[in-house]
Amino acid sequence: MTAGDRVVTAGLRLDAEALGGKPTSLWRTTVRRLFQRRSAIVGMAMLGILAATAIFAPLIAPYDPEQVLIGLEEGVKKRSAPCIHVLGCPGDQPEHILGVDGNVRDYLSRMIFGSRFSLIIGFTTVGFAIVIGTTLGALAGYLGGWVDNVIMRVMDVLLAFPSLLLAIAIVSVLGPGLINALLAIGIVTIPAFARVMRASVLSVKETSFVAASKALGASTARILLVSVLPNAVTPLIVLGTLEVASAILSAAALSFLGLGAQPPTPEWGSMLSAERNQVFTAPHLVFFPGLAITLTVLGFNLLGDGLRDALDPRLGRGTKVEVV
Repeated sequence: MTAGDRVVTAGLRLDAEALGGKPTSLWRTTVRRLFQRRSAIVGMAMLGILAATAIFAPLIAPYDPEQVLIGLEEGVKKRSAPCIHVLGCPGDQPEHILGVDGNVRDYLSRMIFGSRFSLIIGFTTVGFAIVIGTTLGALAGYLGGWVDNVIMRVMDVLLAFPSLLLAIAIVSVLGPGLINALLAIGIVTIPAFARVMRASVLSVKETSFVAASKALGASTARILLVSVLPNAVTPLIVLGTLEVASAILSAAALSFLGLGAQPPTPEWGSMLSAERNQVFTAPHLVFFPGLAITLTVLGFNLLGDGLRDALDPRLGRGTKVEVV
């Protein structure tokens, strides 16, 4: 091959070893990249433990999380000294590993069942926000014009308020309760998904295969569902993982303020709120729910960071690029 031919054929070549001689799909490549990142592996391990705990909570928890333990009331009511010297603290009794709370309920059981509510809160709110936000963002990006202006201006109004304050206002109108808290968090999360989907659709709809679908006479709905959305949802996967962590934090904040889950529901935020006055006499009642929330949010954030890197083709591993 002459020097001129080399110039004409200069370009990018994938190393055969990187491909392994076999065609690979996007998702298979993404999974492989994901498992090459230690942070993602740690996040998946943490979330796997959380999911297993939530699924098998009735089998793991030694007591009903709402059961008052008859016979321990007097000792707990007399709590006045530091926790390590009174009944109801971790290690006082073998059958109550984390002690009991101020209402004489087994704290370990409440912590275990709290994992269920965290996952329900995260996936329910984000699922609701993804469905609504994706629909609005796709319509705004693909149709444009006045539809785009109306939808995006509404999203801008929602984004103008701090998310937690807006959620508090919505729950104050609807009334306190876990369902209303989930609805409020879902509403304030919609704008993020709508804007990301709109930006993704704007780039995808200019591609040649979308133009070919239009030329073949495909309907708008078919183009959106078959050609545009499948190629525009990748950013939502990463955003959804990160927003689950934000939803769990927001729900815990609302429960702490008395606007979310109501007693005796074993939700970590409400457990923090109920025992906040015991921070000096029984610090474990505040420490364990706070630690659980922290680890759960950390797990989702680590997984989200790993997914972001795995879905970014510029950060792919095992692919050698050379000019020939």
